Amino acid sequence: MAVAAAIMEEINIPEGVEVIIDDNISIKGPNGQISRKFTYPNVKIKKENNSIVLKTSFPKKKDKSMIGTTKAHLNNMIKGVTDGFTYNMKIVFAHFPMTVKTDKNKVSIDNFLGERHPRFANIVGDAKVSVKGDEVTITGVNKEDVGQTMANLEQATKIKGRDPRVFQDGIYLLSKE
Repeated sequence: MAVAAAIMEEINIPEGVEVIIDDNISIKGPNGQISRKFTYPNVKIKKENNSIVLKTSFPKKKDKSMIGTTKAHLNNMIKGVTDGFTYNMKIVFAHFPMTVKTDKNKVSIDNFLGERHPRFANIVGDAKVSVKGDEVTITGVNKEDVGQTMANLEQATKIKGRDPRVFQDGIYLLSKE
């Protein structure tokens, strides 16, 4: 039976991005900073020259998958601090005109389907939400925070107890950048 060799993945660090590896991995770029803790025991993370090196010795199937997952998270962190993430959403209503406003860490949705009480959606982390007419734009450096904020908005306008073919009101995702 052959023994599997070590697996090593390398991520290049772009110009203008600073990476600090200790207990947490902090990545600082022109758009901001992200810090995250990776705790999987068989994956070793080091900074060598101008790249991040992920390494595991005697890998099992789970170790190989964790190398890929960790690499994807680090790539998303680097993309976030250099380019950022932007999700565009559209406010759609046919029956009752909806009013969407942002408060500190919540989005308020008034008059959804003629309801008297407003619905709320949480803004997660450092994501920024801006409402202009019937367009909602969510931006941020952390992909998970931006995506969860978008999901919270969609879920807050979920229609229950009515025919979805007739009542298509809500806030829906148009594009991701």
